[in-house]
Amino acid sequence: MPISEQVKKISIALLLAIIALGVMWPFFTPQQSLMVSAIVLMVALWTNEGLPLAVVSLLPIVIFPAAGVLTTKETTINYANPIIYLFLGGFLVAIAVEKTDLHKVIADKMLGLFPSSIRGIIFALIITSGLLSSVLSNTTTTLLLLPIALFLTDEAKLKMRLALGIAYGASIGGILTPIGTPPNLILMGIMEEMGMEAIPFAQWMYMVAPLVFTMFIAVGFVLGIGLKDVHIETDLHNKPLDDAQRKVLYLIGGLIALLLVNAPIKPYYNGLGLSEPGILLSAGLLLFAPPFSILNWMDDKENIPYRIMFLFGAGFAIAAAFTKTGMATEIASYLVTFSNMPIVLFLLILAALVTFTTEITSNTALISIMLPILYKVAEQTGINTTLVMMVATVCASYAFMLPIATPPNAIAMSSGVISMKTMAAYGMVFNILGILFIVTIANLFWIHLL
Repeated sequence: MPISEQVKKISIALLLAIIALGVMWPFFTPQQSLMVSAIVLMVALWTNEGLPLAVVSLLPIVIFPAAGVLTTKETTINYANPIIYLFLGGFLVAIAVEKTDLHKVIADKMLGLFPSSIRGIIFALIITSGLLSSVLSNTTTTLLLLPIALFLTDEAKLKMRLALGIAYGASIGGILTPIGTPPNLILMGIMEEMGMEAIPFAQWMYMVAPLVFTMFIAVGFVLGIGLKDVHIETDLHNKPLDDAQRKVLYLIGGLIALLLVNAPIKPYYNGLGLSEPGILLSAGLLLFAPPFSILNWMDDKENIPYRIMFLFGAGFAIAAAFTKTGMATEIASYLVTFSNMPIVLFLLILAALVTFTTEITSNTALISIMLPILYKVAEQTGINTTLVMMVATVCASYAFMLPIATPPNAIAMSSGVISMKTMAAYGMVFNILGILFIVTIANLFWIHLL
């Protein structure tokens, strides 16, 4: 990026931060106003990429102590949250999957389950992308599957549908597990910080599976409208697993089995009581040792997403700042007025607010801000705390209109086969469907489990 352009972007972010400070100062305390100004600065820099993501994510360590919002210790401790190590373990497993080309085997098997029609391929790619994103980074999944999709046809209209299917499938499937997407991990971290009972891994999957598969069907159906049922050659590679792939597959199978056994099913079973971050990190570290020896630190350390770990830390630091400055309580007092309405209407307003705000800002930063606020709202009104926090968290991943909303959207747009107008049109439909599905399932299903 040219220096002049970078200076312009940083200047715009600073200007927005100053404006935010001026707007907030008459209504809130100096600490609260400075905190909001700092958050606006970071969100602007995350959005316009005036500074690298990792650099912006480390700014709270400098800004919050300087502004008297948090001490250095209170800020930096958030960068060692256990959830970050859960993510690290999961990503080490993901690196091993990529290194051994196991993802290609999985994709081939998934594609082989569906008919070689256009609609069948669309569904295959959506579901493959979604299921891979439940355990891998949705960014990684989209990058891996997009080239496969673009080689399936030379028809520009079909390329567009397939690219959208992969991007949307990755966002939809990312919520299937607690480790599938950053907002899920932030929810788990904040629940731990607030002393709330964590949602077990198995229960989480049981809760969100109906939503995920309903969205898979809706997206596949809509993207398939107007396409002729033409046969497409998929050129699958049905090769047997090699030793490295088999080792990784066994490790993943054992990991999933242990997570399921470890999850309590109250009041019938209390689980093993093992730490889930410890389990995930152990699985990742095992890949460096015999008999696996799949990963090598010198070769693979470059692939570890330290910038995302810093981003998590920034998110947790923002949440801590909202709580300590009392800003969460202040904003909660305004939101309390909405809580007197029926729970369905309250959830609908919440879902729409989070979904459309995520289109123009970082979902990680947004959910870090929203969850402490919603915790205070629920605390003051008696609304089911976990329910409203869960709805907000899922909505933060279900933004489909703009390329800046999610990494999969941006990657799909970068392929050159999708126009902004097309993504916005399809995205608006899926945003609305997502809001309706989330609120319906939350009101009919989640409310009885949380």
